[in-house]
Amino acid sequence: MGTSRPSRPVLLTASAAAGTLLFTVLTPGGASADPRPAPRPVVRDGTPLDAPDKAAKTPEAAARQALEGADVPLGTGAVRGYPRERRLAPEPPDPADKSIKLGLTPYHAIAPELNEIQRIGDRVSVEIAGRSAGGHELYLVTVTAPESAREAARQERMRRLISEAPAAAAKDKAIKSAYKTPVFINNNIHGNEWEGTDAALKLIRKLAKARDAGTRRLLARNRLYFNVTMNPDGRIAGTRQNAGGFDLNRDFITASQPEARAVRRIAVTKQPAVMIDLHGYVNGTLIEPTTPPHGENYEYDLFLKNSYANALGMEKAVNGLGYTEAKDGVRPAIIPFRDQKEGWDDWPPIFTPQYMPFHGAVAAHTIEFPMQVNNEEYDSQPVAELRRRAAINVDIAGAAMKASIGFADRRGRSLIADQIEVFRRGAEGAQQVPVSKDTVPGVPGIGPEDVYTTTFPRAYVIPAGGRDQRSAAAASRLVDHLLANDVRVRRATGDFRLGGRSYAKGSYVVDMRQPKRGLANVILADGRDISAKVSAMYDISGWSLGRLWGASVRSVGQGDPARVPARRVHAATRVARVAPRGDLRLRLDDPREVAALNSLLGDGVAVRDAGDGGAIVPGSARRLAREAAAEYDVAFHATRARGGEVLRRTRVAAAVTPGELFALREMGFDVVPVSTNALNSGFDWGRTDVLFVSAGLDHEKLNAGAKARLDAFFARGGRLVGRGAEGAALNSAAGLLPVTAVEGNGDANGVVRVRDARGAAGFSFVYAPVWFTGLGDGVRVEESYGSGNPLVSGHWRPADGGRGGPSDAAGQASVVSGSAQGTEVTLFGTEPLFRAHPKGEYAQVARALFAAR
Repeated sequence: MGTSRPSRPVLLTASAAAGTLLFTVLTPGGASADPRPAPRPVVRDGTPLDAPDKAAKTPEAAARQALEGADVPLGTGAVRGYPRERRLAPEPPDPADKSIKLGLTPYHAIAPELNEIQRIGDRVSVEIAGRSAGGHELYLVTVTAPESAREAARQERMRRLISEAPAAAAKDKAIKSAYKTPVFINNNIHGNEWEGTDAALKLIRKLAKARDAGTRRLLARNRLYFNVTMNPDGRIAGTRQNAGGFDLNRDFITASQPEARAVRRIAVTKQPAVMIDLHGYVNGTLIEPTTPPHGENYEYDLFLKNSYANALGMEKAVNGLGYTEAKDGVRPAIIPFRDQKEGWDDWPPIFTPQYMPFHGAVAAHTIEFPMQVNNEEYDSQPVAELRRRAAINVDIAGAAMKASIGFADRRGRSLIADQIEVFRRGAEGAQQVPVSKDTVPGVPGIGPEDVYTTTFPRAYVIPAGGRDQRSAAAASRLVDHLLANDVRVRRATGDFRLGGRSYAKGSYVVDMRQPKRGLANVILADGRDISAKVSAMYDISGWSLGRLWGASVRSVGQGDPARVPARRVHAATRVARVAPRGDLRLRLDDPREVAALNSLLGDGVAVRDAGDGGAIVPGSARRLAREAAAEYDVAFHATRARGGEVLRRTRVAAAVTPGELFALREMGFDVVPVSTNALNSGFDWGRTDVLFVSAGLDHEKLNAGAKARLDAFFARGGRLVGRGAEGAALNSAAGLLPVTAVEGNGDANGVVRVRDARGAAGFSFVYAPVWFTGLGDGVRVEESYGSGNPLVSGHWRPADGGRGGPSDAAGQASVVSGSAQGTEVTLFGTEPLFRAHPKGEYAQVARALFAAR
């Protein structure tokens, strides 16, 4: 988002020249940062599925992986030395690869290129970090001086000491003299922002071949890690998203996609001190650090000091290439912290550079190279012009990489000292240091608007047993997620009291005096309402897996969690169990439980509706129940209830976003994507039970035949589940449930308080919130927004004109249902399937779909 507010003052000093021959930084040609803010349009992943044939290619296997959380191990087992050469099996040539038109490296050519580079010498190693949602290998390249297995094991011991015992690491002489500074360069996270991959391949080859003393010293003191392409699916297809339809640079705190989980493993196992993430396209080249608001869980004083210094070096290198606006169309580089007031924030931990600091990156950046070659430009510009632009972007990406590596080499000791200090503060429960001109000298323009800190609780408890048993599956998932993020968790070996409350044996305890307390807090805390802090945000402003994943999570302000009788765990205790006798009851509060039910229905089991949001499974299906319990890690309890109607597998026609399609398939629903075009082409409603609409289905654009077929579907009892303004609009156009949908501020988003029909308090997520008024006869209020200000964390202001704010939504219906003309309808004003954030709300949608029988 652009802004016309005055720019920050420009710091006139420049960083020192690089210390090696290969990384000499050219002198800039007198250019300074363009004071005009860079345009940053909001890019939300709510784009509808524009064609059912394209949507149907979203891999259903990828959705199952989200339930399983399957990770490909990286760097497990015995520590090996470097190089770790691996002969890569190339894929068959794909002449349709979108990068070819730009004169860039198609995905199928990367493996042969890396195979050839590995043969040059003994500096380059290639490992498989994982596979994409579409099944393509992710190549992690390490460039460093050769290491014996013994030396590599020594480096690993020092790395672990830094993150696990930072106070001892701060005194360790070997770390100060011999530890290699880890640098991570992430490329092509957005598939149609290609050029970082090509710059990385060029640089890797140069490093492999260079024989000068400077390069030898560089590789003796550093390990350079290149994720060559994080999104091969999108690189091939020319799409921002991966094959699962996800924007990977929105996925890090939830890690729903295999590519994000691969980078998470790199963050944990490699522990980079410096990282950059290569993107496009902002002209001039945009180089973070960012404008306010800044993530409140960071040790931001350490982060800002190093990130700003590295940004200056990258700016100098990029401007020093000699490209100009008059000659090449390239404007001077921009550093948002210095040159803008707001609109390019580092608040949410969903972006790569905003996630990596929690694993010790004390300098982390998004780099946006300038010359657009994607989207409409890809289709409208001549090939020669596209290739000219792409070549410039490759040069600029390469300059940013070289400058960052040179920065890490020059400041390696101080960077590692700051990384240790980040972990030490967490382990000792030290207070954060607010940024100021005194605490971060040399960085211009620091003001009170830049100060964001938080109060960390003493601990979190995820209870087990009693009334909290309902959330056992959700608690298990949340604990495993914490552990995958390298957060320490202990499980109580006996009953205990902490912070004035009693907890049962088996409860999980997260002591917040631990090195990665920032990450623990960013996952579990409620977050903050920052509506008054800035006028607008680029992406989501509120999140809380502690509130939205369905587990009970309690913040503990006082007490000593170290006294709790507990043992450290490396995996959550499995929930799976099946009562040995009688009929079985399966709760439907969690996506795993819904998936288990759909599996049983697919096997033909006569499951009955329990009438309270659960399901009754006959004892005769105990063998299949055991298989489902083992596969989905859910519990089947004994029951004497008989249940009501027999459920059957629901076939869903879905006009939804890619993320919603992914969530529906994750829960095991039989989903057929549809759109306005699909219905106009003669969609066959014969086997469809329910239509789910949130995006991409405009009733006004349906032809007469499509409208008639849709009316006939509703007339025979077909049901409607709608989400947001588009779902409500279809309900209104079809003349179904008598309600009026009121749209709130379209930019508003965050965690909100809600109350269900029984008055029970809970939480949900909104983005462009909607509420319902004018409720006609037969309309049931399933859920309402909380009273007062329902926003817990996020950014929600009234829109222009003063309406659409949280006070207008307070107490209003957020989810409604009812029967109209024989059609059962459920309408959501919240976002219960948003990007894997509100997993605790998924079952709310599932129950609405199962009602369509």
